[in-house]
Amino acid sequence: MSLKDIALQDIDQDFKSYAELTIKQLNELETIVQCESPSDIKESIQNIESGEEKMDQFEALISKKITSTIVLHHPVASELRKLMAYYRIIINMERIGDLVYDISGFIQEIEDSKIYGDLSDFIFNMVTSSSNMVEKALLSFINEDRDSAIWTIKNDEAIDKMNKKLMKKGIKKTKVGDDARAMLLNLINFKSVISKIERIGDHASHIAEASIFALEGKDIRHNDIKELS
Repeated sequence: MSLKDIALQDIDQDFKSYAELTIKQLNELETIVQCESPSDIKESIQNIESGEEKMDQFEALISKKITSTIVLHHPVASELRKLMAYYRIIINMERIGDLVYDISGFIQEIEDSKIYGDLSDFIFNMVTSSSNMVEKALLSFINEDRDSAIWTIKNDEAIDKMNKKLMKKGIKKTKVGDDARAMLLNLINFKSVISKIERIGDHASHIAEASIFALEGKDIRHNDIKELS
């Protein structure tokens, strides 16, 4: 095995570990939103915090290895295309990690457990949908599965629609009483949570687009989703 092959294999192994960590972080977030009260999430919060540090380290390490491989081993066109896809994907994974960390922080700030209980099922559905998108997008790249990549890109629109429905249902389910000001602040936090969940879906689409780029050399980032098949 040549030095170039060893370098490429090393990047691939690190990438798969990074992908597994990304899915683990999303699973921790699912655990958090399933809890009946924000006070029951300390262990998962700690896991997300430690995982976030590891995600940042992975992103920096893989970026460095990609640069070194390009400079030292002069990859051919197909190899270079995959390296660029790796780079695009790890950037999106790092941003997904940031969003998971931010969402867990917002949930901690929601002090009204009644509101949390009313809306947590909707948020859980959104987190689950976004997690599925990310996992399918990553597997589309790892397994060279074009269909899964296309599914992820098209499903992003469904997450956006769910976001709007969630806010409408949330407002209907909560009633403003004497503590109206505190309730509104909590609703603002919920809006921040679901907006960031929506962004996770966006990054899953970006990963899937990079997967298509690696497979076919086509940049489909600005194509109409109706044209994809």
